[in-house]
Amino acid sequence: MGKKLFIKTHGCQMNEYDSNRVGDLLGESHGFEITPNPEEADLILLNTCSIREKAQEKVFHQLGRWRKLKDKNPDLKIGVGGCVASQEGKNIISRAPFVDIVFGPQTIHRVPDLYQSSLVNCNPGIDIEFPKTEKFDYLPSPSSKGPSAFVSIMEGCNKYCTYCVVPHTRGHEISRAKEDILEEVRSLTDKGVREINFLGQNVNAYRDGKDRTKGVGLANLIRESADIKGLERIRFTTSHPFEFGQELVDVYGEVPELVSHLHLPVQSGSNSILKMMRRRHTREEYIDLITRIKDKRPGISLSSDFIVGFPGETEKDFILTLDLVDEIGFDESYSFMYSPRPNTTALEFEDDVSLEKKKERLSTLQSKLKNNANIISRRMVGTAEICLVTGVSKKDPGQLQARTENNRVVNFNTSSQSLIGEFINLEIVEALPNSLRGVIS
Repeated sequence: MGKKLFIKTHGCQMNEYDSNRVGDLLGESHGFEITPNPEEADLILLNTCSIREKAQEKVFHQLGRWRKLKDKNPDLKIGVGGCVASQEGKNIISRAPFVDIVFGPQTIHRVPDLYQSSLVNCNPGIDIEFPKTEKFDYLPSPSSKGPSAFVSIMEGCNKYCTYCVVPHTRGHEISRAKEDILEEVRSLTDKGVREINFLGQNVNAYRDGKDRTKGVGLANLIRESADIKGLERIRFTTSHPFEFGQELVDVYGEVPELVSHLHLPVQSGSNSILKMMRRRHTREEYIDLITRIKDKRPGISLSSDFIVGFPGETEKDFILTLDLVDEIGFDESYSFMYSPRPNTTALEFEDDVSLEKKKERLSTLQSKLKNNANIISRRMVGTAEICLVTGVSKKDPGQLQARTENNRVVNFNTSSQSLIGEFINLEIVEALPNSLRGVIS
């Protein structure tokens, strides 16, 4: 009977990608099979995220719960990876000495060796180095678990926004070789993948050559990927306004496979706050960029990230953010209260917005964003949408789930499981709080 692997993933799509690839690696090297039940696992891995406040404490609370499983089964191995692992390093072992493996985002390819060492060595294995793109040289051909897949094209970030810990936990920007990425895409499409989502902490800073930046490298990658047989949709996330040059804007007018949906974090609508955040763009530059993108792709759906209660944020600054939401007409977006993170410049700023005020502003912003998203959903009722059928509905096994080009989930009734992985026309008949309901048209 094969060994069982349980992986719990916190955070972004990059972590989801890394977790899937660790599963591929351990399956290839040690015959591990993924299990949804940690109680039957021989190896438990926690892939962590350090973006939000108290991320470390959540990790140790989870490890405390798993310690009971190790008390029952001394042969169980437990590993911690991701950004908290990169940030905390040996401190994880100090606080949780029953942990056997600690690995960083750039050393996922070394997990099989770390696991093997843990079988014969009483000391925990720790590897949180930043060996550039070495990990991609050791990853096996990716497995496919559906018609849509993530493909990581670059790692790290050089922007050093004052609130962000990513450059310290993921390292500086390193781009994969374009041909390696295209080969991964070809491998996935050969396995039935129809939609690719290119990933990077600052994805449009991807370089396909020494001097290519401001989105030029990503634009070239999108153009060449669109020529791969079987690939019908291309997405990318997460992008940065500063790196969104005109050539990347132009791709929206050239490549129909590039979806009419863009996630482009703005964080604030106030120039003074943007400057304090070191975002390297102004409100006016952001609006101009959106205008140029809409010129190339009318009707494009836009989403964003927002931080409220950043140090120094006044009521006027916050109102400017609300006004920007109205002006752009964002679709489903993400918003958070500012929380100080270790090793960031903003840690030195006076956190002068009270928790009560942060909560109040977050509630106001989220209500506005939700209202905007609901308006867009209601406008879709009565329209026919080309949707990629991604699998069985999470809430009703008698339905299938599909995704629109603007990233909306649509559930619909059908008796044909063979539609999974296919593009079909669905008429949207109802807008629900977190999804749409459709019928085959």
